Amino acid sequence: MSRSSLRVAIVHDWLTGMRGGERCLEVFCEIFPEADLFTLVHKKGSVAPAIERHPITTSFIQRLPFARNRYRSYLPFFPRAVERFDLAGYDRVISISHCVAKGAIPAPGAAHLCYCLTPVRYAWDLQEAYFGRLRGPKRWFIDRTLARLRRWDRDTESRVTQFIAISNHVADRVRRHYGRESSVLYPPVDCARFSVAGGPGEFDLVVSALVPYKRVDLAVSAANRLGRRLLIVGTGPEEKRLRGLAGPTVEFLGWRDDAQIAQLYGRCRVFLFPGEEDFGITPLEAMASGRPVAAFARGGCLETVVGLGDPRSGEPTGVFFAEQTVESLCEALTHFERQKGEIRPEGCRKQAERFNLPRFRDEVRAAFGAL
Repeated sequence: MSRSSLRVAIVHDWLTGMRGGERCLEVFCEIFPEADLFTLVHKKGSVAPAIERHPITTSFIQRLPFARNRYRSYLPFFPRAVERFDLAGYDRVISISHCVAKGAIPAPGAAHLCYCLTPVRYAWDLQEAYFGRLRGPKRWFIDRTLARLRRWDRDTESRVTQFIAISNHVADRVRRHYGRESSVLYPPVDCARFSVAGGPGEFDLVVSALVPYKRVDLAVSAANRLGRRLLIVGTGPEEKRLRGLAGPTVEFLGWRDDAQIAQLYGRCRVFLFPGEEDFGITPLEAMASGRPVAAFARGGCLETVVGLGDPRSGEPTGVFFAEQTVESLCEALTHFERQKGEIRPEGCRKQAERFNLPRFRDEVRAAFGAL
């Protein structure tokens, strides 16, 4: 059977906005223009035209009350929903999964490639960061739901022919939770959207969803303590609490479009990345704009940011802090101010270009062709 005659299904957890996973999906949709999309929930108009133009099949979650905005409330039903997708007749299944997409059931004999953004974070590693320190009946319900989800997640790994992880950090988690090996295909940064800016910069910058595990509170508290001007782009349930923490040097900008964010990257002094992420696109976007990064020394950013004094080859593009504390971040920012002359905008851009979009397209084609 020729590749052009293969029927391809792409399974994505949900389509409600353009985040890192959706930017990866956009490339898959461009490479496989005849593919059909399957997703738990689709909010029309929320993702790129390259995604929207594909035939999109949603699950029964779509028809439940308030699902388009509160779909996470239906987490206990997610496994059943993804298993009910009818993938009969598809020769290839590609799941882009950070929740349950990898549990889709391919037709007998069909190959299933999972581009694993992460095993379910709130089930395996970050329960408290997502749900807080619950007590009583809510805690019992969440614990029971997540225990069932972990069992299902482990039991369904056999439905995947091949795992491809977004970072070595995620590959380690795939090995630990599923007992499977995976190759690594780094997500793309579209360097063409950004240009290298000159000058010392005007402010520190955070671009993030305002949710607990992102630890934006550390950036706010460090700005308060050091008197540094900080701009925060993003919205989320933590916004009210963060505004309460913020001093006079911190400004919340809410949602901004891609062009506005690109301008802010170019004007910032340093980009702050205080959370632990599986990969992290925003530090690369900052580096594509010639701007350095101050990042927590855990997770995927260790594979993208070259720290001051890092023995790896290549120019430094930022500074790391070892602990998720205000003190550690403040120390890193103080160190950055003393040594920032060692970080060149051109070096930051060169590092970002290692992860550029054309490279991702080529590697996706190669990975799919290997199935």
